[in-house]
Amino acid sequence: MKVNHGLIRAGIVLTIVACFSSVSGQKPVNEKDGELLSSVKPSPDLYPANADASKEIKEALKRATEEHKRVLLIFGANWCYDCHVLDHALHEGEAGRILTEKFLLVHVDIGEGEKNPELVTAYKIPLDKGVPAVAVLESNGHMLFSSGDGEFEAARRMLKKDLVAFLNKWKPKRS
Repeated sequence: MKVNHGLIRAGIVLTIVACFSSVSGQKPVNEKDGELLSSVKPSPDLYPANADASKEIKEALKRATEEHKRVLLIFGANWCYDCHVLDHALHEGEAGRILTEKFLLVHVDIGEGEKNPELVTAYKIPLDKGVPAVAVLESNGHMLFSSGDGEFEAARRMLKKDLVAFLNKWKPKRS
């Protein structure tokens, strides 16, 4: 009996793929609820080199008080593809609507890890878990949330519905 080793290898590969997809527990990404954040073309100035993040946060907190919004800090850098994906997602669709109505956004540049260390510390951002990292502030400056477990580090694999749920959870309850 002649054995076709090519067919055996193909069967093994298909079995492995089937096993991994069944244990992942994720819905297929083509379902509406399972749509991933969109791929983007990175912008070289998402995190401007000369920005004063401390000043921008103070100004955003003042405006947030007047506008009854919260402040969303995104820690990242221009080299970080996932930072660009998250930023794009925060400006489109339902997430964009919620952000515009309920939050003020401030980008905090970490450079290669050396920029804005006082803000990284103040907002409990563990750079070793990756960026983008997020903090949500009440208009009085009180920190409500910090992504201490690297929840946003792989934004390109994040589902749009999960970003919307996050924003809905942390938006102010009143307008």
